[in-house]
Amino acid sequence: MRPVEESRALWITAPRRAEIRASRVQPGLDGCVIDTLYSGISRGTERLVYEGQIPESEYRTMRAPLQEGDFPFPVKYGYSAVGRIAQGPQAGQVVFALHPHQARFACPAAMAVPVPETVPPARAVLAANMETALNILWDAQVQPGDRVAVVGAGTVGALAGYLAARIPGTETCLIDLAPERAALAHALRCDFALPGDAPGEADVVIHASASDAGLATALALAGQEATVIEASWYGARATTVNLGGAFHQRRLRLIASQVGRIPAQRAARWSHRRRLGMALHLLDDPVLDTLISGESAFVDLPRDYGTILEAPGTLCHRVRHDG
Repeated sequence: MRPVEESRALWITAPRRAEIRASRVQPGLDGCVIDTLYSGISRGTERLVYEGQIPESEYRTMRAPLQEGDFPFPVKYGYSAVGRIAQGPQAGQVVFALHPHQARFACPAAMAVPVPETVPPARAVLAANMETALNILWDAQVQPGDRVAVVGAGTVGALAGYLAARIPGTETCLIDLAPERAALAHALRCDFALPGDAPGEADVVIHASASDAGLATALALAGQEATVIEASWYGARATTVNLGGAFHQRRLRLIASQVGRIPAQRAARWSHRRRLGMALHLLDDPVLDTLISGESAFVDLPRDYGTILEAPGTLCHRVRHDG
């Protein structure tokens, strides 16, 4: 057994309360120790955890891979850490791991995925979101020439639009309530529209706004026999889905997408590690830096965490670990 040391980690200790606590760093025989450079805040899921909105029925399925503590509280939660291996195989390598916000941590070596040399560590915090977006595109099965609508231009929705727009011949439109997201959409080579102005008759609609109104917009934009991918997760909050009107007449398909499972048509060939490695490779584009909406020092997180999660303009907020 390797020696145990202590580090500092962000814990959510009660509804809307976070603090830095000491956490153990104890690698197993097949593990490594990583000094964190950056971590990323995933606003949607982390906000649900912070507010205590994880339903009891999903306590097991919503555990982060290297989470400590149990829902609802206290819990150390998060899944976007970039750091340098300090001890273990491939010492010195910059890697990504699905780990909460912590200054130094241990994880199995198999869960430390190398960051490509062409991807800056500061951008690699987007890897978990890119992995989710990639899974959404697999579920959506977007084809060349498709008309694609993405409702909700948060981090995951924007990345799904980014990927869709790079499939030859697609017409991809990001749809959001915030007019200022137009600049983001255009940077990602997507069109932009407010909900009331969005073009209809889409072949594929991806819903990522986590709102009833957004889901209604997604259903309304779908063309005859089109596919609507529900990429949002609502936590403990009930949502209303209007399956009246033209829903049945248009023979729409409503499909849930969730990153915890690889779609069946790929599961025989793709492991979670292979998918995460591809997500990191797809981050080799400087335009994706536009999805980093802010940066904080790790030591300031207890003070800033709630504000970051509640700010409607937050995309991916980067946390800087200065050692």
